[in-house]
Amino acid sequence: MKEIMAFIRLNMVNPTKHALAKVGYPSFTCSKAVGRGKRPLAAEAIQVIMENAGSVPADEIGEHLSEGIRLVPRRSFSLIVDDEQVALAVKTIIQVNQTGTPGDGRLFVMPVAEGYNIRTGERQIKELDR
Repeated sequence: MKEIMAFIRLNMVNPTKHALAKVGYPSFTCSKAVGRGKRPLAAEAIQVIMENAGSVPADEIGEHLSEGIRLVPRRSFSLIVDDEQVALAVKTIIQVNQTGTPGDGRLFVMPVAEGYNIRTGERQIKELDR
């Protein structure tokens, strides 16, 4: 079993939900996340904005410029799938979220060691018994 964790743009939550359900993955967890990618803010953009406004604007752009390491709101999707289902789930998430622009998101695939049903205490991951 594997856990697929994807960090995506806020406006891509519904398309991602629908696409995952359509290909057979209706069960997942989605939560709020904030983070920062590796792309720095362009110094030229800051200079142009300050030249045009005369100072740092008192709006969302100005707030972004005034903080050097701004955290960006995202959504975190997490789903657990069998090993043979990983490729389809990953492909689906990437196809829906890929716009070709920086900030499309990140996706990670991690092994799952064990899983249990809390209500029954039953072990859910049969792969470990092989």
